Amino acid sequence: MFAASLFSPRRAAPSRAAAYQANALEIQVAGADAHRLVTLLFEGFAQAAIEAQAALASGDTELKCRALTRAIRIVDEGLRSHLNLDAGGALARDLMELYGYVVQRLTQANSRNDPEFIAECLRLMQPLHEAWLSIGNNTRAQR
Repeated sequence: MFAASLFSPRRAAPSRAAAYQANALEIQVAGADAHRLVTLLFEGFAQAAIEAQAALASGDTELKCRALTRAIRIVDEGLRSHLNLDAGGALARDLMELYGYVVQRLTQANSRNDPEFIAECLRLMQPLHEAWLSIGNNTRAQR
């Protein structure tokens, strides 16, 4: 027991606030339509990228790695992997390339500890997020 505690990192139990946030997110996802799910992906990406910037600034390597990995997975597995290249045409192909670039830059940010790469990705993704929100607002206004 003692030897195991020497070599295995101790992980703090999740705070009640973190558990509440995770539960609230699960509830949002469970009841969300496709538009809301993509909105949640954009929000999660921004949150993870900002968290990575803060971790990088404070020198918290473990948190930086976790946050960047989360941001990469959101873009690669959430946004990029669900593009319909057949139906989406040139726009979907352009988004595929942009998402690939963002994943590449986040990976470089992680390996080089470069906050500017993270800032670049946030700048690239923000207009997409805003446009996506606008589409949702227009759809609701037309109903």
